[in-house]
Amino acid sequence: MVRPRWGPGKLSAPLMASGAASRSEDEEPLAGPKRGSAQASGAVPKRRSSSRFIKRKKFDDELVESSLAKSSSRAKGGVEPGRCSGSEPSSSEKKKVSKSVSTPVAPSPVPAPSLAKRMKKSKQPLQVTKDLGRWKPADDLLLINAVLQTNDLTSVHLGVKFSCRFNLREIQERWYALLYDPIISKLACQAMRQLHPEAIAAIQSKVLFSKAEEQLLNKVGSMSQPTLDTFQELLHKHPDVFYPSRTAKALQLHWQLMKQYYLLDDQTVQPLPKGDQVLNFSDAEDMLDDSKLKDVRDDVLEHELTVADRRQKREIRQLEQELHKWQVLVDSITGMNSPDFDSQTLAVLRGRMVRYLMRSREITLGRATKDNQIDVDLALEGPAWKISRKQGVIKLKNNGDFFIANEGRRPIYIDGRPVLGGNKWKLNNNSVVEIASLRFVFLINQDLITLIKTEAAKMAQQ
Repeated sequence: MVRPRWGPGKLSAPLMASGAASRSEDEEPLAGPKRGSAQASGAVPKRRSSSRFIKRKKFDDELVESSLAKSSSRAKGGVEPGRCSGSEPSSSEKKKVSKSVSTPVAPSPVPAPSLAKRMKKSKQPLQVTKDLGRWKPADDLLLINAVLQTNDLTSVHLGVKFSCRFNLREIQERWYALLYDPIISKLACQAMRQLHPEAIAAIQSKVLFSKAEEQLLNKVGSMSQPTLDTFQELLHKHPDVFYPSRTAKALQLHWQLMKQYYLLDDQTVQPLPKGDQVLNFSDAEDMLDDSKLKDVRDDVLEHELTVADRRQKREIRQLEQELHKWQVLVDSITGMNSPDFDSQTLAVLRGRMVRYLMRSREITLGRATKDNQIDVDLALEGPAWKISRKQGVIKLKNNGDFFIANEGRRPIYIDGRPVLGGNKWKLNNNSVVEIASLRFVFLINQDLITLIKTEAAKMAQQ
């Protein structure tokens, strides 16, 4: 027979001893008879868990761990053997059970070891490239190979072309850091391992030649005509001297460079003559025989030069025709206008922006286009899209009077009076000519007109 474990004496003792016990532990003794009856009937009792802590969202790895823990506890039977025997567990046993169940549910601050490894691997390339600074992995690999070949940092500074312009001190500091600084050397090695094989091959092809390699190349005479097979044979005979990435083509190019700068053993540099024997350019030019120079005539080149000359002359002619337009713009901007009249100007049509000189007895007014060339282009004064291409004609009669004839579609206003198309009107000194909202003042050179009138009168008397 199961003895119930609750009563006034047994209930007050644990409360006085613990003081701050949890709510679940206080209520479990009161629910003893109910659980005993449930266990006697064979049903699994429900476990009450504390809800005092604030639950947070679980990460993916914690969800996996908690599901595994739950599945393992269900596979074992779900209920401890003490409970199946019909006896109620003690408070200490309840604490152990609650702790063992709640441990997988609680968030673990330390992630799984496999996840930590993955996070480290993913962050390593970023950290490597961040800590390298100006020195790229290609620069480090090039520096290591060049120093191993030459054993001279000064030669490396003079002969190697890095991605940045490093001075000798920076190269020395980087080399000593790669040798003696464990952090920098580790980061540099990791970065160099990540280089593409093609990039590594390109770097190795730029390695400087050592003195031993150049001594072997010196054996090839400067007067001989070596082929790729010659340098390939050198590579086969001395594999321990040449750098592993050397090719016959690379050896041939370096040999040609040495020959160009007279660095081969059988080459000698001629000293410059001293004193009066120095030959300057003018003396050498006098020694040339012009009759021996070949004058090869190229018909195609001559034709091209003729076409280019014709094109340039056409452009110069067009610029000369547009010179007066540009002069008008320059005068309007600078404000340095020449006097209105000279010995050849009969009259002036002066606007707000430009000034047109009349130096012939008849001029045409209008809007200039590619197909229509006129004497006075009114578009230089302002918006002239409403003006006809040939708006009017100004003529000087033999008696010294000026007349304007309207040949356009719009009327021309002379001192406020409209002159319709096909009509003409006399122009006086200081007359205001208005064409499509563009206003001009017509000024007459009175002195020149007086001379013309007197000459005309003399001719009429004779």
